[in-house]
Amino acid sequence: MMRALLRGLLLLALLAAAAGAGVAWWLKQPLPLAGPSIRFTVEAGMSAREIAHGWVDAGVQTPELLLYEWFRWSGEARRIRAGTYEIGRGITPPGLLRKMVAGLTVQTTVRFVEGWTFRQLRAELASAEGLKPTTRQMSDAELMRALGAPGVAPEGRFFPDTYSFSPGTTDLAVLRQAFTAMQRQLDEAWSARAPDTPLKSADEALTLASIVEKETGTEADRALVAGVFSNRLRVGMALQTDPTVIYGLGAAFDGNLRKRDLLADGPYNTYTRPGLPPTPIALPGKASLLAAVRPAATKALYFVARGDGSSEFSENLADHNRAVNKYQRAPAARGPEQR
Repeated sequence: MMRALLRGLLLLALLAAAAGAGVAWWLKQPLPLAGPSIRFTVEAGMSAREIAHGWVDAGVQTPELLLYEWFRWSGEARRIRAGTYEIGRGITPPGLLRKMVAGLTVQTTVRFVEGWTFRQLRAELASAEGLKPTTRQMSDAELMRALGAPGVAPEGRFFPDTYSFSPGTTDLAVLRQAFTAMQRQLDEAWSARAPDTPLKSADEALTLASIVEKETGTEADRALVAGVFSNRLRVGMALQTDPTVIYGLGAAFDGNLRKRDLLADGPYNTYTRPGLPPTPIALPGKASLLAAVRPAATKALYFVARGDGSSEFSENLADHNRAVNKYQRAPAARGPEQR
């Protein structure tokens, strides 16, 4: 009787050893996949069994129970992070688990470009693949309220950059990231402002930076363009900048700015109204933010495009008119461009 019991225990031990050796071997082998790569989204709150089932259902060709037991036995199952993961051929069971514990999710990007309007930004956001749309039916005011900034105009409030996200991320989350980034960049720029700036607040700096962004053709001119507008603000001279008028026209702008447009009064017409417009007109980048608060030391009050992306700067109207005659073969119907 005792001898039979010992033989049974020995057999169980041998089977356990064999099973252990088999598991050790399986852990070192690449997981067989149904295709070159497999994607699966781990949702928040999923159990280890549900995650194992999801991977097998997505195309990992291994026993679901074995995958589940590995997740559970490892002691790491509770550390698996939610997100969309992609694996390729060659990955082992430990490699799969490490990827999920580390949160190495699939990343997609969306880019917001310097000089874009908020309307353009929203269009790009709506077309971004992988984003969960939660703001498409929101008005601009509702969207800003959702971001915790009720009553704030959205124009210019989002930092132009490339943002990475996991598939399934909400568009509001990306907007919040861009909104926070702009506030941080604006705060840093405002804290570094020149002591003699004519700007009275960080919001004014953001508005001027958006104008500088739209008016700058080459990087070398950026601080000088900001200098011209700063000089005009100091002496109470109208900014006379076409991009603000174009922004005010909105969808009515057909690509051709006419004399009647410059004469039609409105909040964004800087030919008929002194000072800055009521809001930014575009997304300014970091360089424009810094130029707005620390412009070049210049006496120039005018500039005109040379036709190659750069501008000619002048301190008085007579010099400016000569520059207009030199660089603009067919002056606009309104006469010399006094920018």
